[in-house]
Amino acid sequence: MIPNMLAQRIQQQFFESADLHYQSADLLARPIEEAVQAVVAGLTAGGRLYVAGFGPAAGLAQLVASQLLGRFERERPGLAALALGPDGASLAALASTGDLDAALARQIGILGLPGDLLLLIDPDGDRLGLHAVAQAAQGKEMTVIALTGRNGGMLREALGETDVVISIPHDRRARVLESQLLVLHSLCDAIDLQLLGETETP
Repeated sequence: MIPNMLAQRIQQQFFESADLHYQSADLLARPIEEAVQAVVAGLTAGGRLYVAGFGPAAGLAQLVASQLLGRFERERPGLAALALGPDGASLAALASTGDLDAALARQIGILGLPGDLLLLIDPDGDRLGLHAVAQAAQGKEMTVIALTGRNGGMLREALGETDVVISIPHDRRARVLESQLLVLHSLCDAIDLQLLGETETP
């Protein structure tokens, strides 16, 4: 009996994730398109994309930055993308407080230039310090793209009219993270499409 219950539980994870992806396709297509247009416009004009992830999304930030800097599924020149984190001088300066948000806001304040972009990835969007990071980018005349869960949380309130919010409509963090990975892969694919055109069919 227990093995059957476990199998059903495991299957339910797949069904729930698939349902969320299917239901979100129409809702998320437009904001993802807006994010792609902003990133392509910024990078082709000589700007840089800074990516920051919070909690378990930190790995997603590293992943998408490496796929843009290196390659996604097709060969192309590297794009100017950098994952920010609490390392180097910022970490040393803030080690006593452990304030990750302040470290990231400081990095943006030092490195960011007008025309650059910031992609914030957070499963919730309710992290108080996200305001400081977003405001640091806005103060440098950067476009902010927020990839969050639920309805964008408090982060949505900190963003301006030219910023983009991509909100995964689910309360469960595991489902949000799975969908955020799909969004990032869709973003990379669409960026390559804009830069390289359609793939040739054999």
